Amino acid sequence: MSTKLEHDSGGSAGVHPEKKDKRLGLGALTALVVGSMIGGGAFNLAADLAQGANAGAILIGWVITGIGIIALGLSFQNLTMRRPDLDGGVYSYARAGFGSFVGFNSAWGYWLSAWLGNVAYATLLFSSVGYFFPIFEGGQNIASIIGASIMLWLVHTLILRGVHEASMINIVTTIAKLVPIFAFITITLFFFNLENFTFDFWGQGGFSWGSVRDQVVSTMLVTLWVFIGVEGAVVLSGRARKRSDVGKATVIGLLGTLVIYLLISIMSLGLMTPENVANASQPAMAYLLESAVGPWGAMLINGGLVISVLGAWLGWTLLAAEIPFVAAKDGVFPKWFTKENQNQAPVNALWLTNGLIQLFLFTFLISDAAYNFAFSLASSAILIPYVFSAFYQVKVAKNGIGYSSGERKTRDLAIGLVASVYGLWLIYAAGIDYLLLTTLLYAPGTLLYMKAQRENGIKSLTKTEWMVAGVLTALAIFAVVRILSGNISVI
Repeated sequence: MSTKLEHDSGGSAGVHPEKKDKRLGLGALTALVVGSMIGGGAFNLAADLAQGANAGAILIGWVITGIGIIALGLSFQNLTMRRPDLDGGVYSYARAGFGSFVGFNSAWGYWLSAWLGNVAYATLLFSSVGYFFPIFEGGQNIASIIGASIMLWLVHTLILRGVHEASMINIVTTIAKLVPIFAFITITLFFFNLENFTFDFWGQGGFSWGSVRDQVVSTMLVTLWVFIGVEGAVVLSGRARKRSDVGKATVIGLLGTLVIYLLISIMSLGLMTPENVANASQPAMAYLLESAVGPWGAMLINGGLVISVLGAWLGWTLLAAEIPFVAAKDGVFPKWFTKENQNQAPVNALWLTNGLIQLFLFTFLISDAAYNFAFSLASSAILIPYVFSAFYQVKVAKNGIGYSSGERKTRDLAIGLVASVYGLWLIYAAGIDYLLLTTLLYAPGTLLYMKAQRENGIKSLTKTEWMVAGVLTALAIFAVVRILSGNISVI
């Protein structure tokens, strides 16, 4: 499979027509971005936000997130134009800017986030199915594990048939999932109660800087979680029909999704007080609409969520398999990940990804908050890839990489700086516990990187790489100590 494009030409020179037809156009790429972002998280967004914040702080959180995520999305758009030779997106940018080991950890973290996100989707999916079939009620019992396992391997089989075919199905599910969300926003306009929205607007006791700051911080992993996927088109840029479509799809999908999320949050808080929204059962949107129009509202939303999560699950499995595949082709992951089947699907990467998801599905039996735990861990894991992409945007603009002589770089530099500050703010907002837990997943990756290096004839890590690996290992050990002492809960 050729992953290099004849940039700005609208296609690849010398590519066989049948292979060219298999490449992804603007519609498919935009659907992938929207489909990857709007998953199950959108349907439980109001409750997840309200658990730690009131309306005023939630709005501030959206302002911060909007500025930061738009800057990050514009960074991705700019980087696809300035470095069209980089086909691995967030991984490629980290590697090009800061070396192979940083690139590996960026790819590793992105991959971790992708399949952990699918674990979160699984519990939310069967919580919704439980509305129609009580045997799955709660989404975290034996029946749910069996159902999620069947769904996992059906998606696996679909992707083995080819990335292009899976992407076309993703377009259909993206359209289908937007229908109940737009219905929710439209219907709740007629039931919006300003008193509910303004009730305890800043929290009990009114406005105070300390309280509002803590509330805003509590929203950050939630808002990041629902925006994970903004880079979806960038990750699959090597399969795009036109390089210019990658940036367009990213910006179109991002802005549209931001408006949708903001409306969901505002409309939900106009139906119930923050306390009642926070205590709504999963998925919160279903029970909020049910309170307004009756049982048919919950049926509509739960049905839509099933379609939505299936689409997001499909999209994220595509991304999860693509990252180690691309990284392995660059020699950063072991060569084992480069294997494709006759349909050009990255078969080994796909088997390992879904095997790990299957293993983690059993956490449903030991955790009463599997969804929240999985999405928080997924959000923490993706911070490294996002931060280094923002850093690389700064480096590209500062050094004029890919710019013509005399072309202005000030705007792009400012965008990169805003995206970098946003990324660092997210690391602070994530909190020490989730960051420590994330190191437990990052630390073992060094062994995989060492194997890839040996395959490339490099027998040892550099001094800097040994230092970074040592810090990760030390933090992972510290995390284990805190878990065993009961200071960090994982169930």
